[in-house]
Amino acid sequence: MKIHSKPAGLAPLGRGLGGCLIAACAAVLAGVPLAAGAAAPPAVGEFATFESGPVRPMALSSDGRRLYVVNTPDSRIEVFDVSGAKPVPLEAIPVGLEPVAVALLNDRQLWVVNHLSDSISVVDVSASPARVVNTLLVGDEPRDIVFAGPDNRWAFITAAHRGQNAKFDPKLSTPGVGRADVWVFNTGAPGTALGGTPVTVLNMFGDTLRGLARNADGTRVYTAVLNSGNKTTVLEGSPLGGALDKAGPSHAADGTNQVNTSLIVQKNAKGEWVDSGDPKTNTPPKTWNDRVKLNLPDNDVFVIDATGSTPRVIDKVTGVGTTLFNLAVHPQSGKVYVSNQEALNLTRFEGAGTRSTTVKGHFVESRITVIDGASVTPRHLNKHITSYSQPLGTPAEKAAALATPLEMAISPAGDMLYLAAMGSNKLARFSTAQLDTDSFTPSPANHVTLTGGAPTGVVLDAPRGRAFVTTRFDNGLSVVNTGTFTESAHVKMFNPEPHDVVTGRRFLYDAALTSSRGDSSCAGCHIFGDMDHLAWDLGNPDGSVAKSPNAYPDRIPAFLRKPTFHPMKGPMTTQSLRGLVGNGPMHWRGDRTGASPGATLEERAFKDFNIAFDVLLGRESQLNDTDMTSFARFALKLLYPPNPVPNLDNTLTPIQETGKKVYNEVASTGPATCNSCHVLDPAKGKFGTSSLMSIEGPRLDEDFKVPQLRNMYQKVGMFTRNFPRSRATGDQIRGFGYENAGAQGSVSSFLDTLVFIQLNAKQRDQLEQFVLAFPSDMNPVVGQQVTVTASNANQADIKARLNLLVQRAQVTAPRPECELVAKGVIGNRTRGWVMSNVSGAQPSFVPDRRGDAAVSLQGLLAEARSAATPLTFTCVPPGNGTRIGVDRDANGVLDRD
Repeated sequence: MKIHSKPAGLAPLGRGLGGCLIAACAAVLAGVPLAAGAAAPPAVGEFATFESGPVRPMALSSDGRRLYVVNTPDSRIEVFDVSGAKPVPLEAIPVGLEPVAVALLNDRQLWVVNHLSDSISVVDVSASPARVVNTLLVGDEPRDIVFAGPDNRWAFITAAHRGQNAKFDPKLSTPGVGRADVWVFNTGAPGTALGGTPVTVLNMFGDTLRGLARNADGTRVYTAVLNSGNKTTVLEGSPLGGALDKAGPSHAADGTNQVNTSLIVQKNAKGEWVDSGDPKTNTPPKTWNDRVKLNLPDNDVFVIDATGSTPRVIDKVTGVGTTLFNLAVHPQSGKVYVSNQEALNLTRFEGAGTRSTTVKGHFVESRITVIDGASVTPRHLNKHITSYSQPLGTPAEKAAALATPLEMAISPAGDMLYLAAMGSNKLARFSTAQLDTDSFTPSPANHVTLTGGAPTGVVLDAPRGRAFVTTRFDNGLSVVNTGTFTESAHVKMFNPEPHDVVTGRRFLYDAALTSSRGDSSCAGCHIFGDMDHLAWDLGNPDGSVAKSPNAYPDRIPAFLRKPTFHPMKGPMTTQSLRGLVGNGPMHWRGDRTGASPGATLEERAFKDFNIAFDVLLGRESQLNDTDMTSFARFALKLLYPPNPVPNLDNTLTPIQETGKKVYNEVASTGPATCNSCHVLDPAKGKFGTSSLMSIEGPRLDEDFKVPQLRNMYQKVGMFTRNFPRSRATGDQIRGFGYENAGAQGSVSSFLDTLVFIQLNAKQRDQLEQFVLAFPSDMNPVVGQQVTVTASNANQADIKARLNLLVQRAQVTAPRPECELVAKGVIGNRTRGWVMSNVSGAQPSFVPDRRGDAAVSLQGLLAEARSAATPLTFTCVPPGNGTRIGVDRDANGVLDRD
């Protein structure tokens, strides 16, 4: 079954139904009546693919009859009648962009976390059609929500410590500031100001949070850091600081000496910073305490007391894992279970491992960690795999393997835990007693392979003996009989994603397809298409030096260039798969040069990664050309989200504006400005790279491709260098920062090098502030929302926000900023509109019913006021307004009822 319900229509909107509710817009938006045909919806453009990771994708009503499911790509919540054997679609509720989590406060009210909109949609589900009645605004990229406290008084929402909706300075250049927030609202009184008024925003000393869970009585809430790290950091390798005395091998297969690069070290149980040593030659790990200038507390899970007048953080837990996905709490014992991955990035090198260690086929481990008070015990879900020392795994190992463990659900009796293993296409079950004691035996008998593939969430309907599971590959929903442990039904939701995205996604996540043991996929490091915030030493001593065909700027003389790639390249941080189009050769060194066949340089360069399926993931062979082309075309669709630092109207603060001037006008060593290499031209899709090579001079033994700068704000949290002359610092959130190896603790630190000698300290700080606010694929306003109601329509803050969204939707140069859509329920029908800008005319809103007249903003608001219904306005990506606002056609073609 495929759900493809189009918005229902309504009689033509009335004209002249009242004065303007938004006085601030009056000068621009005068003239309520608009003749039919005077405006047309915006042209349909390319679907915007963000690949947001679902966190809590379902909520089940208390009577077990209604299931609410996030339709992330379609920006809707799908409602199913699940009283029968097979889910039956009832309606689709428009919410914010990229919904990733839902929770029922009660059977009358649903709260939805909109990842890209930085918002929470409060939905009245007591009547049909359901409607958004309030929109709460939170920090950047919220991910999860739970209710807890007395009578579920508090709503807890995880978000990054930044974002234009945050009413605080995130202090991105200040050490010691936590980068993880939990926003807390009073569910009975969330506030009447724009976006609501949180009771508190709990700040924690960790990176961005993802999952939440509560105990049975709601007195405790637990939250986990997504990219928590594993107490690894990097020692800077530089001729100026002397070469690092690394363990062998010291040369490649062709006899060329390894280049002078950095070294990854980890804090062990004794509190010592050690490298990996060289097991091949029985060289023990070496201690590097004197070289490490920071401490990594490794705060993984935080505990919140929800009983008081204001919730507060009361404890933290370490040693849980590197990448933490979801949490679940045992209903009787109170033990906390955390699905996670542990990265093995201390181990050096990829490849066959003939002369060295290797992470081939074993670079992350999928786990569930059990927290019982002070006891923290990780459980390797693939402990049955014994072939890691061999080139390939066995079919039996693959059959029992689990990868990318996400949401969990525990039975009411507490005896059974169910796990959505996205990378294995399976729902797995475990005895909690056996998890606690690590006595479980991995077995396919305890797995259900799901029709749709890539399960992301699980909800139990214990009275009926079934589980509901969301499947990402087909944007579907499965029903699993928990007694027979078989899939009993499956339906698909409407999916607006293009063919390349749907068909290519599986090559990122499907570990059974991409590895011989079934436990490794590209998503092990590229978390939901992004990055794991770690460095890896993935050189290959069994390789040989290769020549580089990559271009340099003409001004760089040939004698300064280093046109070769050494196979022992040293540690480099994981780069994002987002925003690859127009960036030229790939990898930090540009060593994916585009030798493979393909339509564009970027497609060819991405296909050069095919070798990784063999030398890194441990697959039996590389992908065939058809599959690798499909993967490449999927990856090239991935976009960066809006930068959460600049103002929503796309203006900069005075210091950011001055930094932009420095970027464009002040030369570094030689005649080049920053913009000469890090080209910024959003209209041409250039976001910080010329796609050419850069000479690194004596500082590094290798040359690198000029990297893009869109995600610099994501790397905040190190603030030091592990370099002999660096000042020792205290606790830091992350062990890797800026530059290819992550060795620079801040942008300002990176700029304090010889190549930028013409910059003074003040200019470095100004330039840092601009780089943190660097333009991205989407302008800052994309995703932003406001809900206008009869009670708030005359509030100054509501007027200002709506006026802002209208103004930004009118901007077309140097590139369109967004398209504005409106959603509401009028005449007992869900309605939609999209704003159209006709040259020389005032903006108008085109409705979702063919033949209805377009209407001005005042007319639209007056209609809503007359019907006593809220209207929610959302700025959506350019080219997506017609699809989201007035149509659900898979091809983006207008087909309105």
